[in-house]
Amino acid sequence: MPISLTDAKSAELFARARRVLPGGVNSPVRAMRSIGRDPLFVERARGVDLVDVDGNRYVDWVCSWGPLIHGHAHPDILAAIHHAAAAGTTFGAPTLAEVEIAEEIASRVPSVEMLRMTSSGTEASMSAIRLARAATGRDVIVKFAGHYHGHVDGLLADAGSGLATQGIPASAGVLASATAATIVVPWNDREAVTAALREHEVAALVCEPYPGNMGLVPPADGFLAFLREQTEEHGALLVFDEVISGFRVGPGGAQEREGVTPDLTVMGKVLGGGLPAAAFGGSRELMERLAPLGDVYQAGTLSGNPLAVAAGLTSLRMLDDAAYARIDETTTALAGGLREAAGDRPVQVVSVTGLVTVFFSPTPITDYDEAKACDTEAYGRWCRGLLARGIYAPPSQFEAMFVSLAHEPEHVKLTVEAAAAAFESAW
Repeated sequence: MPISLTDAKSAELFARARRVLPGGVNSPVRAMRSIGRDPLFVERARGVDLVDVDGNRYVDWVCSWGPLIHGHAHPDILAAIHHAAAAGTTFGAPTLAEVEIAEEIASRVPSVEMLRMTSSGTEASMSAIRLARAATGRDVIVKFAGHYHGHVDGLLADAGSGLATQGIPASAGVLASATAATIVVPWNDREAVTAALREHEVAALVCEPYPGNMGLVPPADGFLAFLREQTEEHGALLVFDEVISGFRVGPGGAQEREGVTPDLTVMGKVLGGGLPAAAFGGSRELMERLAPLGDVYQAGTLSGNPLAVAAGLTSLRMLDDAAYARIDETTTALAGGLREAAGDRPVQVVSVTGLVTVFFSPTPITDYDEAKACDTEAYGRWCRGLLARGIYAPPSQFEAMFVSLAHEPEHVKLTVEAAAAAFESAW
């Protein structure tokens, strides 16, 4: 049953926000411009029930873009934050909890013997690349078109024309010199990877093993193993950006599922349990290049913040095998229901444990060019139709739906029913 999507209060807040915040938001996708409407301002949420300032209620499949694998305001996580805050919100000094969360992460992620915490995925990516360059004595970084690794200047690069080309700045304010040492290649393209590694002295090849920032576009069979073989052959480091996939698709992330171990791993989102936290990690040999032991400088005033560590450690400890089985079951039900709701329309539904993307395309998506060719206007109409029926889906064709442990079969049922009606209005 469609809700009455009254958004007068959101509109009023948006007008105020635009006077003091660029575009009225603190991160671009929140503006909802890509689905052709103004943003909805959230007042509160619990579980998967999200309520905006006008009192509209939604089943939330965004979950703060991934961190909330247990849903909003989980009581155990709130209790951990409260307990930590009562002892002090930040110290700028080591704590027991930092050691405990590092041990928990190292026990789960195959590539990680040691790690360094940061406050954002961008910081972690930037630091991992710096470490890779120091370890190899090389400058060039290879990345994939459509993969996002935070707003690091050198990684905020678009592809030029050609098979494996020098990156060009993807944002005003990014110097051409910042991307001069970045080579951008198409995802799932073995020939392009081979050319890039053959033609350049590469410090690191960085990728999202399960890309989620052009929509979910999984690697072709054997592609990640191919990346491992090629980087080893050419003396480059392999860096997995598991900010999205880490602790979501399985206990040890995509690398555990795929049986491919990178040299360095970037982590975030679920790691912080809903508070700002990220990390990068790898072998002891690599990580001990960091200051204060080594010659690679990296620091952060709020790195390992007690509140974020408490939330993250509690979140991780609740993610056992049974939890992942439940997430997988919910993901399978949601993806299957959306496929059935789409019927014979030109739609592709792609999923892996904890992640689902609905591509408005008549053919499967294997790389960024194909993702960009999707019917984004139809997606926008579909997404607006979902909002009008109480379903909060990613307001962009190029993002994934995030499945949480708080999603129950009734939420899937409501979502599939709303999706079927919204498909009718999308064309």
